[in-house]
Amino acid sequence: MQRSTRISPSVLAANFARLGEEVESVSAAGADYIHLDVMDGHFVPNLSFGPDIVRALRPYSDLPFDVHLMITPVEPYIEDFTDAGADIITVHPEASTHFERTLQRIRQTGRKAGIAINPDTSMEVLEDVMDLVDLILVMTVNPGFGGQPFIESQLTKIAAARALIQASGKTIDLSVDGGINPGTAELAVTAGADVLVAGTAVFRGDGTSYAQNIERLRNA
Repeated sequence: MQRSTRISPSVLAANFARLGEEVESVSAAGADYIHLDVMDGHFVPNLSFGPDIVRALRPYSDLPFDVHLMITPVEPYIEDFTDAGADIITVHPEASTHFERTLQRIRQTGRKAGIAINPDTSMEVLEDVMDLVDLILVMTVNPGFGGQPFIESQLTKIAAARALIQASGKTIDLSVDGGINPGTAELAVTAGADVLVAGTAVFRGDGTSYAQNIERLRNA
């Protein structure tokens, strides 16, 4: 059964000059997760931050930290991010030579494992690892930059992922990341998503606006 819609603000769109306060504000405003995009300038054409920032932000929220690793190689850094406070580690199959082993390694740390599906990634990669994943993240933009437009062709992937989850009988989050706003949120949820990763749509305005922004997405 699909669960109620949850919101995962992406701190990539937050004010980096006061990042701790921003995380604290969206947590108080009703967010369900905190989404942290880690980019290395190699796997994706951008740089963001590493485990030290995750560790520094951990005291500002009790919400689950979903750390999205857009880096390669990914395996050597799993423990660094779990030690820093990650609750979920989401990885791309293209970033690992032995992807199943990577998922197993995440789960061995006691954390939840997520798989990120790029717009050009085949859904076939899910079929052999459904027993190892706790979260499926369908990318509705090409990863690397915030503020990109939603790719509507990915709605079929969201629906396909929902069907796989239902067939598995497992409780797996189905998250969507990229171009999420009240309009595209409705499309994503209708297709089967139950977690919406949103950056600009949440961090628009100042801290007093975040609760309204989150509810607008949740109710879309």
